[in-house]
Amino acid sequence: MNLTRSGYRARKSILVTGGAGFIGSHLCDRLLADDHEVICLDNFFTGAKQNIDHLIGHPRFELLRHDITFPLYVEVDAIYNLACPAAPIHYQCDPVQTTKTSVAGAINMLGLAKRLKCPVFQASTSEVYGSPKIHPQTEDYWGHVNPIGPRSCYDEGKRCAETLFFDYHRQHNIQIKVARIFNTYGSRMHLNDGRVVSNFIVQALKGEPITIYGDGKQTRSFCYVDDLIEGFIRFMNSPPNLTGPINLGNPGEFTIGQLAELVIELTGSQSKIIHLPLPQDDPHQRKPDVTVAKEHLGWSPSIALREGLRSTIDYYDRLISNKANVMPS
Repeated sequence: MNLTRSGYRARKSILVTGGAGFIGSHLCDRLLADDHEVICLDNFFTGAKQNIDHLIGHPRFELLRHDITFPLYVEVDAIYNLACPAAPIHYQCDPVQTTKTSVAGAINMLGLAKRLKCPVFQASTSEVYGSPKIHPQTEDYWGHVNPIGPRSCYDEGKRCAETLFFDYHRQHNIQIKVARIFNTYGSRMHLNDGRVVSNFIVQALKGEPITIYGDGKQTRSFCYVDDLIEGFIRFMNSPPNLTGPINLGNPGEFTIGQLAELVIELTGSQSKIIHLPLPQDDPHQRKPDVTVAKEHLGWSPSIALREGLRSTIDYYDRLISNKANVMPS
């Protein structure tokens, strides 16, 4: 048994909802590496079994197929709530279910945390800022969000989830951690999830035209998944009175056009860039102010975009090659 100096059991049983997803599977890896027991919960709407195949059979890993819009009864020491489709093509596929996942799912996870008297982490999003009127975005900015647009199921669902987390904290003294996640990339993203990094890499590797929506001058910041997970762990291990919300993302700012050119360079692709109309409510600027994370968590991203893209491109290159090798002749 792994004991602390005070004699308490250091190993924890930790629930990760959305644990078979892109970010969730990396979190499961890290928690197991830190010697914890992990219950990975996913309904596999966007999560993928191949993301956690390497964990099946691990003595401290358990997989549950479950939808968090329904109550859950487990015994754990901590909860990371990551369950919700994050790519527009997925969360707009069934917008009502997306809202239910954010809102009803938050209620169920908070109810579980209340019963167990355990800390609960909410994976919120930079989308709560909407199309921001301030730049970069700080945690005290209330946002500029369209409540009835095609992105609202996700944006407003996450905003309501934050409301629930802070109300449970005030009303029931639940220990909460609310992180606002900015654009994250890395291995295990869906091949066709519609997000800009995966889109550009896949198109470049296949020699297809790289599609930029709008003029390409809109900006984003891109955080490599390993950096993000380190932020999660530090935040969850921080003092109970540090509730957030805290921005977690890379403050390096790039235009979409610059990202496309960098992907073409790193892949050696001959792909040409084409422009398509900008989707409704797509934000023009997105960049986190991570001062709070630096001051209170000692956290800042360390992996540069060029370095992270190389690793991500290698992953997609292998994935596409493997798919081609199993195609029937």
